[in-house]
Amino acid sequence: MVELKTDTSIDAMHEAGQVVGRTLTALRNAADVGVSLLDLDALARDALREAGATSPFLGYRPSFAPTPFPAVLCASVNDAIVHGIPTRYRLRDGDLVSLDFGAELNGWVGDSAISFTVGRPRPADVRLIETAERALAAGIDAAVAGNRMGDIAHAIGRVCRDAGYGIPEGFGGHGVGRRMHEDPPVPNEGRPGRGLRLRAGMVLAIEPMLVAGGTDGYHAAPDGWTLRTNDGSRAAHVEHTVAITEDGPRVLTAR
Repeated sequence: MVELKTDTSIDAMHEAGQVVGRTLTALRNAADVGVSLLDLDALARDALREAGATSPFLGYRPSFAPTPFPAVLCASVNDAIVHGIPTRYRLRDGDLVSLDFGAELNGWVGDSAISFTVGRPRPADVRLIETAERALAAGIDAAVAGNRMGDIAHAIGRVCRDAGYGIPEGFGGHGVGRRMHEDPPVPNEGRPGRGLRLRAGMVLAIEPMLVAGGTDGYHAAPDGWTLRTNDGSRAAHVEHTVAITEDGPRVLTAR
């Protein structure tokens, strides 16, 4: 069932979203050569504590996961697409990093992700990340009352495919509100004019995931959480929590 949020609820979600946005900005600024992924997770925990918020990630265990998620931050590096568990790995010059972070504040959840490079960027990584951000912007632009879910999916997919990138099959965005994952699913590829009619009050986590090698295949790492590209190429993941309103899409996790 899709829950429509009131204006008051969307304002409350914006407060949670701002915790997420501020934290991701701080994490991006802190990420440098020699910094470990566990260091970044510790910073994210501190940010939640200071904001009086909690983590919807910590302890989360969907049906596919062998164990509850042990961190407040997903940190995916290079060929890791999503769901990377923070480890002692220290960032290296040229790494491509995707950070996915959420916060629950006063009963409402915000969820967002960024991708960036550490040190000297590879031109191919810059193009990949820029394309992911364009795909996200296209999906947000299509999140208009009266459109259909397929319009969002098509907008994202067209940007990705036109650039020659792969899209991990079966993974995409989702509704968000009192819980991190709610109905409806938000695909990253689809046919325009099809699917669920979009209505004011829907709040969606829109999150393109791109594979540089152009293939869609992926596999789970031995930790059971991290998803890696089958071809070993790099991946990018970006995300915003977006409310559909009568005045157009409202990005609740803007940085």
